[in-house]
Amino acid sequence: MWTTEQFGTAHEGYVGAVLDDGAEPEPAYIDPGSGTDFHKTREWWAYSGDLNRPRATRARAACSCGWRGETECAIDWDDVDAFTAVHPSPEPRADWSQHIADVEAHTVPLPAELTTLLDQLEASLARLSDEAPLAAIKAVDVLERLTKRVAREAAFNAEADGLSDEDLGQALGVPPAEGKARLQGYHLRP
Repeated sequence: MWTTEQFGTAHEGYVGAVLDDGAEPEPAYIDPGSGTDFHKTREWWAYSGDLNRPRATRARAACSCGWRGETECAIDWDDVDAFTAVHPSPEPRADWSQHIADVEAHTVPLPAELTTLLDQLEASLARLSDEAPLAAIKAVDVLERLTKRVAREAAFNAEADGLSDEDLGQALGVPPAEGKARLQGYHLRP
């Protein structure tokens, strides 16, 4: 699975399976051995035709948000390395990366001066963590208190603006329910 720090589980990417008729198969359940927990996946490697599962003929990029890539890559099961389960084609990862860039482009933009300031802060903290780690920890503590306070104020102001869950999700690049949950989570921070 591919993830970004910014979007986390809202946009987990993977190489999904495509059947001969163009359909996407139902999730495959993987038995890890013992116990009642079964792993569920839609990744291409689980659809080799073994264990009564359908056989995928093509693969494409997919995202946990429901997005699917347009580029389909043929699967040559004779060339598949069963131990790595890495799809040999770079196209799915490139398609998903473009999807993430598109999601980011539709989020609320940060002012340029703030982006510059945040980049400078990150570089300064990285340097400080090498040169004076305890000072870096102290700086992070100050930033955590500051961000909690600002997040709480911003959440109240955003809520007062009466934004829909869809608008919240779009602004943050996450599903509407997650956008609302983030806003509510900032209310609860001490």
